Amino acid sequence: MTQFSNTDGVCLFKPGYKIWLEKDDGVQGDGFFQLLEQIKKNGTIAAAAESMGMSYRAAWGKIKAAEKQWCMPLVTTKVGGDTGGGARLTPQASDLLQRFFRFRQDVDSEIAKIFKRNFID
Repeated sequence: MTQFSNTDGVCLFKPGYKIWLEKDDGVQGDGFFQLLEQIKKNGTIAAAAESMGMSYRAAWGKIKAAEKQWCMPLVTTKVGGDTGGGARLTPQASDLLQRFFRFRQDVDSEIAKIFKRNFID
């Protein structure tokens, strides 16, 4: 039998995969959902974008494209000023984010089981 592990019994491989949600030609995956998570955490699109190494314009473009594609509002904004601006996820976006991360955990778990069954002796 072919061995896929080193002398310590550690598997030489690990599974790699990408998960995304799609509608028509629009695709949103881990990066987009991480952006939403950062908006939730930081309270602004600018801070979320910066934490991910992207421009505000790129982040805002991704949000607007997803809102148009999915026909739902994802982020509400408040204009700055003396009290400061900010951004919040809509209830739909919060629910979507929670469901995506739960789905992602389920997929991670199942792939780990399938990988072990096929590659760990």
